Amino acid sequence: MDTLVRLLQLLVLLLTLPLHLMALLGFWEPLCKTYFPYLMAMLTVKCNRKMDGKKQELFSQIKGLAGASGKVALLELGCGTGANFQFYPSGCRITCLDPNPHFEKFLTKSMAKNRHLEYERFVVAFGEDMRQLANGSMDVVVSTLVLCSVQSPKRVLQEVRRVLRPGGMFFFWEHVAEPRGSWAFLWQQVLEPTWKHIGDGCCLTRETWKDLENAQFSELQMERQPPPIKWLPVGPHIMGKAVK
Repeated sequence: MDTLVRLLQLLVLLLTLPLHLMALLGFWEPLCKTYFPYLMAMLTVKCNRKMDGKKQELFSQIKGLAGASGKVALLELGCGTGANFQFYPSGCRITCLDPNPHFEKFLTKSMAKNRHLEYERFVVAFGEDMRQLANGSMDVVVSTLVLCSVQSPKRVLQEVRRVLRPGGMFFFWEHVAEPRGSWAFLWQQVLEPTWKHIGDGCCLTRETWKDLENAQFSELQMERQPPPIKWLPVGPHIMGKAVK
């Protein structure tokens, strides 16, 4: 099976050789950082239509998590275009964190459409190093389709626990690997080296549920779901919450 995966990876590499050459020469990443927000803006509209009910169910739980100020201090990791804003309850003070500064203009548009929220700031940083945010400063942290593309999910989850107050909640919706040994998992392995370039570092074969289980949250709830967009190589999704 491993030999077959390598042969098919080589075939895909040859078919997408210009992309890999651009990446090798350093031309692809800055181009990707520019176009990726536009791609996400298109895809998130379709995802939200399919996931409307599930997202409303998940994020409706945020309402009861207000801190001493009466507001919910909410940090969204890899906030992208602000696709989740419409699902957040009134009274949330939103801090957005993303390593790609090109998302900020999309966030501004999203906040203009969601006046029930208070926009705190946009932090350009990686999830593995959120030193700009104080310990225990957040009531809620949200991550949707983010842990697939970070360098270290383990380190990101450590940072999530650090910035959450005791009793604070981490809400997540992430795509994960298909079952090992399946043909679907084989194709994820085949496509992953190329998909990482197309998807701005997105990994198809991550078993993120294991990272969540090992992150030392006091409580963890999650459910497995089929992928909302069938024609993409991303696999099943996990959705749930974890309590510090």
